[in-house]
Amino acid sequence: MNEQPTMTQDSAAWQMFVQVAFVLSVGLMVTGIAILPVVLWVKGYMAMGLFFCVSSTLTLSKTVRDNHEAKRLVNRITEAKTERMLKEFDLKA
Repeated sequence: MNEQPTMTQDSAAWQMFVQVAFVLSVGLMVTGIAILPVVLWVKGYMAMGLFFCVSSTLTLSKTVRDNHEAKRLVNRITEAKTERMLKEFDLKA
């Protein structure tokens, strides 16, 4: 069980797609809010809502990733302890 954990990395094309999609979606939404035929306070309210949604989405994705990484570390530590106990048991038998 001496397997090294594999780290997957996204392709450059996927990373570019994600970045372009993010910039495009926020840019189009900001443009849509800017040309919306309503009074300024309504535009400001919609812009605050947009940026709150974006920031909370980024925070959520970071939290999910951090929790996943923490569980992976805990699992590796548990596996190492189990393997050590099994080796000690094999030596005694």
